[in-house]
Amino acid sequence: MSPDKMIRMANQIATFFHSKPHDEGVSGVANHISDFWDPRMRSQLFAHVEAGGEGLDPLVLEAASAIRRPKAA
Repeated sequence: MSPDKMIRMANQIATFFHSKPHDEGVSGVANHISDFWDPRMRSQLFAHVEAGGEGLDPLVLEAASAIRRPKAA
């Protein structure tokens, strides 16, 4: 998937969770991405975060440490 699409999708999730209390929003973003994104998408997200996370909503960046990492191939 293109980096722009991945960023847009992650930010859409964060936008929804901005309506929740902060801690609930962070865990909601992490849980949603962990449960519904396939391992390739999560790997791409982690690579982008590790490269600085440009364009990602701060809620996504904060949730990143709680997102389930894909198993190494």
